[in-house]
Parts: sequence; structure tokens; C-alpha cells
Amino acid sequence: MAEELKILKQGAEAKLYICKYLDRPTLIKERFKKNYRHPDLDATITKERIKNEARSIVRCKTAGVRTPSLYLVDFERRRIYMQHFENSITVKDFIINIVKKTEQNGAGDTENVLNSVATMIGHTVKKLHENNIIHGDLTTSNMLLVEKKPKGTDDDARWLQINNIELIMIDFGLSYVDSSTEDMGVDLYVLERALISTHNDFPNLFNKILDAYKNYSKHNNVKEILAKFEDVRARGRKRTMVG
Repeated sequence: MAEELKILKQGAEAKLYICKYLDRPTLIKERFKKNYRHPDLDATITKERIKNEARSIVRCKTAGVRTPSLYLVDFERRRIYMQHFENSITVKDFIINIVKKTEQNGAGDTENVLNSVATMIGHTVKKLHENNIIHGDLTTSNMLLVEKKPKGTDDDARWLQINNIELIMIDFGLSYVDSSTEDMGVDLYVLERALISTHNDFPNLFNKILDAYKNYSKHNNVKEILAKFEDVRARGRKRTMVG
């Protein structure tokens, strides 16, 4: 049984709660009803999105991509129960807060640390795509860093111990399974735009991620994916210019 729920966050599609479920720290994602949609249509769309999210999370295990463990899918209450990483930091907060703080204090080798994180991201996204998983919302807010072996300290410096950090992918609410290289190109474009808008102080970050993506394996469709990415990017720039 779940203990009392504590709301963590509310987004456009769902509320996130934290609690203990079967004595484990648990995150509950509850999709709320959209009153502007017909109730039957809303129920169908919501059920399909919950299925896609759960399917992608399960598929990630086969792909060797770390995600929260799935505990329970409750269609009646529109909920997914999954592992909650209590001791974690989003990649977004890691870059904005810790890396900048380290730079200001003149301590540590932030470039090497950022390159290592970029490599982890590039390899992880490539693993997703090689297993036909389209994330749909690749942003640094949807990536967590966790310690492999917790140090038992709140010192920010622990996040700079890159050999003790691993990447966890979260929020598969817009994900689906598809082998389309076009959709993989769009996934990369979404990530690039997210980095430009959030981390423009680190303009080379996406290039490092893309290098790691290209070099992770010699999967024979990587050239086609990158060609589609360039097409999507060109269309995006054209839309921006036209307004």
C-alpha cells in the first residue's frame, strides 16, 4: 500500500507525487483528465500514453539504459508507480548550479566533467534509438545524475566525481516505439533546441553529445539519422526566419 502522497510537481499533462510504496521511495505520475476532450477520447488517449510510457521504460532495460524501475501501472486511476531517486540531481541543475559554482570558485576541471556527462548523454540517446525508442522530450530536465555508491554527504563536489556518477533517463510520457529515422532526427533536434535555450553558456555541449552519439557504435543507419536531423534543423531554421 502507498503511504500519504506528497505532491512534488505539476506539469501540463500530469501531477507527480512522492510516497512510500511497499516500503520503497516511490514516484507516482498521475495523468489528469482533459475536460476539453470528449471523455471517451480522453480515456483512450490517456490509456495509450500510459501504455507507451510503461512500454518504453521496460524496453530501456533491454537497451541497457537506466530508468526508474516500474512498480505498478494503474489505468483506473491513470497512474504509474515507479522508483524515486531521492539522492539525485537533474543534468539541468548540475550544469547551471554546480558547474557554474565550480567555475566561479576556480576549482575542478569543469570541461572534462562536462565532456564526460555529454558523452554519457550521447551514448544513452544512441542506445535508445538503436532499440527504436523515441523519447519525445529530450531535455536536461529529463535526465538525472545519481551516485553509483552514495557518499553520504550533501557536498556539491560529489557530483563532480564523474567515475561515481551514472545517467538515468526519466519522463517517457511522450515516448513511443518506432524505427523511423525521421523521428530519431527530431529527437536530436529537440535536444539541441533545449540545450540552446537552457545552456547557451556552454555552446559546444550539443556537439560533444552528437560526437558521442555518432561514435558509440557503427550501427548502419547512423548516417541516415544524422541526415534527417540536418533536414529537421534546416526546416526549423526556415520557420524561425519566416516567423
